[in-house]
Amino acid sequence: MSGHVFPATEIDLEAGLRRLGYESFRPGQREAIETLMTSGRVLLVAPTGGGKSLTYQLPALSLGGTTLVISPLVALMNDQVQALNARGVSATFLASTLDGTEVRRRMARLAQGEYSLVYVAPERLVFEGFRGLVRDIAVPLVAVDEAHCISEWGHDFRPEYLEIGGLLAELPAARVLACTATATPVVRDEILGRLGLPADTPQHVRGFARPNLRLRAVEVDDARQRHAQVDAVLEQALGGPRRDAGVAIVYAPTRRGAEEEAARLAHRGWSAAVYHAGLGPPAREKAQRAFLAGAVEVMVATNAFGMGIDRPDVRAVVHLGPPGSVEAYYQEVGRAGRDGAPAWGLMLVSPGDMPRRRHLLESDALGEAVLAHKWGLFLELMRWAEGGSCRHDAILRYFGDEAETLDGCGHCDVCEALQEDTTPEEVTLVVRKALSAVARVHHRFGLQAAVRLLRGEADPRLERAGLDRTSTFGCLREHSEPWLLRVLRRCVTAGWVDLTAGDRPVVVLTEAGRAVMKAERPARLLLPARMSAAAAGKGRSSRDRDRSGRRSPVEPAPLPEADGAAALFAALRDHRLNLSRAQGVPPFVVASDRTLREIAALQPRTVEELMRVYGIGATKAARYGRGFLEVVARTI
Repeated sequence: MSGHVFPATEIDLEAGLRRLGYESFRPGQREAIETLMTSGRVLLVAPTGGGKSLTYQLPALSLGGTTLVISPLVALMNDQVQALNARGVSATFLASTLDGTEVRRRMARLAQGEYSLVYVAPERLVFEGFRGLVRDIAVPLVAVDEAHCISEWGHDFRPEYLEIGGLLAELPAARVLACTATATPVVRDEILGRLGLPADTPQHVRGFARPNLRLRAVEVDDARQRHAQVDAVLEQALGGPRRDAGVAIVYAPTRRGAEEEAARLAHRGWSAAVYHAGLGPPAREKAQRAFLAGAVEVMVATNAFGMGIDRPDVRAVVHLGPPGSVEAYYQEVGRAGRDGAPAWGLMLVSPGDMPRRRHLLESDALGEAVLAHKWGLFLELMRWAEGGSCRHDAILRYFGDEAETLDGCGHCDVCEALQEDTTPEEVTLVVRKALSAVARVHHRFGLQAAVRLLRGEADPRLERAGLDRTSTFGCLREHSEPWLLRVLRRCVTAGWVDLTAGDRPVVVLTEAGRAVMKAERPARLLLPARMSAAAAGKGRSSRDRDRSGRRSPVEPAPLPEADGAAALFAALRDHRLNLSRAQGVPPFVVASDRTLREIAALQPRTVEELMRVYGIGATKAARYGRGFLEVVARTI
């Protein structure tokens, strides 16, 4: 049936909505469905719980044939199939949880065209028997759920997703809907490339604004502080144990950490359960059932918990340590407050997070490019945690959802704490002195040694190296050790300082950091606890600027439509996607989103101007510079 043409079809949207048991569309659903029916291709980016499934279920009712839904979430498949069957819609799923006899029975019914929708795990696509069957039936629509899993540069890459592009090539007449809850522009470009979809495929990006979430990121130095923060937010969100005020999820970085925190919370009177991949399937299923049934107040888990969980009254999501990326964080914290009522998201950050994450990535034996990218994803999250502008606006810009920025949510920790108490001159002075300390301990010691050098504290290592006799020794002695450590960590996230691999990482002053230290580049950094207060009433344009008057590196700058920057950014993305396809490399290898945004903002006309852009060195300029400059000249 691959040659069959599925023409544009008029759908009675309201009738389909009622048949599926809904009274009205959520924002963006109707528009996505109408675009899918008219253009045949849509990339839909909307948060977990945003109703993405309706955008393929409703068209499936009118298109005839069998809509194919590819999803890695077996539990969610089962739930959706049961709900569809209860509404009189013929649907089924194929997954490894079924025995061979049942799979063959369902395949036979599929071959007869008895299903309107069939959900399959991506692993199913490697079976030629299944692929042949799909080619022989009418498939008017293929929906790819969790589409970010196809991106090697995303936070949840799954190799089996690479089979989907080949399947779509065998079904050229089918409409395609790619759905994801977390995809930055560079990941969206890779999704289109991997699926073989044209660069002009319509993209609907919306629904990321969750203003009911009270987002916080707090630095803690020890277990006592961590426990105090967790206890306080649980008290605030749930009112205390046995209050029947909803539930909370606490994410721990390790299995052992999850078990220890669950035991601690149980000792404090909470009904707590634990969930991680080290438990057997029966134990995990029992814990999940108890959570969904309301028998558990606090689920303490690793990131193995949560996929497909849709409980509306999660009042708090706590991260005992930062996950690997903004995408992973927002997916997990987004499980709170789905009923629209106030909910809390607390992420705890500690001094050991950066070297721990670096060591973890190194131990995974990743390729150099993948390692660099995953480290970059983590640094983006740390920039967000360290950041000096509204938590929500920073995330919305990160995902490219400019339309829903809030001009400050008013109730995240940053919006509540904005205050003016620093000057650009002070920032420059502090940063240059801090970087000079890094230069002194470059490739020898870690961050802590640099702090002791700045404070002028006795240390045998510094004495043996003669560093206690340098001008840097004690040059920032008026500042506390924790504050200086935070400054240096912000220098890491800014790309001025790096950490080596291995069990005992040492600091390295990067070329960019050396340029800042020598005043060849501005010190664009927001010092800890020195956020612009006047900004609170001045809106996004002033609030998001650091003390040098430049945009903070915490998030991409908005692209003003007036000077053509938004159109230029879109044109640069198209150019990047074409290059990545021609060279057979992911889009990130050509240029990051941050690089394209800076090109769009600066609009360089010469190679020299282009090389002032973040991420453009001599090699990138030689390889891609002419093309980038041509796009600028053609678009502006």
